[in-house]
Amino acid sequence: MKTTKITCLSLLFLTGTMLVLGAEPYRTDINPALAYYRAFLMQPESMSQADWDYLASKKGKEQKLPERFGAIVASYDYQFELVRQAGHATVPCVWGTDLYLSPNVALPHLGRAKAVARAAQVRVVWDLQHDQQDDARDDMLAAFVLGRNIASHEFLIGALVQDAIESINYGTVAEHFGEFSPETLKQLVDGFDAAPARHRVADCMPSEHGIYDWLLRAIQELQKAYPNDDAKVMAGFRESGYAAVVEFTGDTNFWQQITAASGGTGEGLLKLAREMEPLFPRLTRIMALPQPEYEVQLKQLLADTRESKNPFLTDYLILWRQIHFRLAEFKAQAQLGMVHAAVEYKLHGEAGLKSVMDPFGNGPFGFQRFVFKGVDRGFELKSAYAGAEAPFVMIFVEKQGPAFQIIGPDAGKAIDK
Repeated sequence: MKTTKITCLSLLFLTGTMLVLGAEPYRTDINPALAYYRAFLMQPESMSQADWDYLASKKGKEQKLPERFGAIVASYDYQFELVRQAGHATVPCVWGTDLYLSPNVALPHLGRAKAVARAAQVRVVWDLQHDQQDDARDDMLAAFVLGRNIASHEFLIGALVQDAIESINYGTVAEHFGEFSPETLKQLVDGFDAAPARHRVADCMPSEHGIYDWLLRAIQELQKAYPNDDAKVMAGFRESGYAAVVEFTGDTNFWQQITAASGGTGEGLLKLAREMEPLFPRLTRIMALPQPEYEVQLKQLLADTRESKNPFLTDYLILWRQIHFRLAEFKAQAQLGMVHAAVEYKLHGEAGLKSVMDPFGNGPFGFQRFVFKGVDRGFELKSAYAGAEAPFVMIFVEKQGPAFQIIGPDAGKAIDK
């Protein structure tokens, strides 16, 4: 009997909390990370792998969500109330993470944030099916702001997750474009513009230098601990986490290369590490360049590093991932521009379309109607971007029907599975 009363009181308290959150104005002066952490703890277990597989399938993309998804969507209500609350904060988002102890620091909130963005996709689709335009808008904007805030510690991996979450949101707008009202579309792009600024790859360079600082400190501390034992210095460094992170990225020969280049000595290891120092100012300049200049300078940097015999200068951890992450940044820039152009086209026709400039071209985005299996289903926008993984394309679906790819080089191809 006592247990039943406690359970009822707990449920009453939780319900009351939800009512208060929904009824009162949001606090804006609390670190949003605190609300996000609470939201991550409230992640429900209602979405099975079978549910996700269904949503990604041809059938799932062509049909309305079955009614059983109503309970699934509702199970996320409290989590999204917290995510919305955090999105209204006007103070910086501070996650409390740093790289002082190790470059292999755990960042579990990144995966949780992307899970929220995926859940927002499902909630938005459900909201649109049930003519709940305001809920669709609020869930999408809450997930979008989370994406921007997730990178506030300015680590490269955070910037990548930020851009992935943005791409999820832009893809949802494109895939369900015809289901949004013109008013909701305008509110969405206004909300995207009002969100915290995107954290660029160039903004993350101080944290990359932090990896270098840790590297020097780790080697020097090992030398101090084992002043006359190079074998223990080398073994200690291998166990420190740096080599494991590099090898995890696919460079399985990294340790053998480091051992050979350093001569198996602590001083040799320290000398190799110190040769990295000039790389960071150069990388910072290159990562901040506009795309055409970036491509030229990057080509020269890669040519220079290929000539190096220093494995620290050629490993993925410092150099190669930044190239991949800059590409994700370019995609996010182009996709945001395409969403703006598509909404302007919806609101103001051809004049609106031409009022939005392609950030990678000298004019508006390329435009053409998109016909799939003989039916006009919407329109395609194409960026002038000409770098890796070009072209950047998005199709904005105005009429539902057989499923096809919405974004990327395969845009317009049928989804068969």
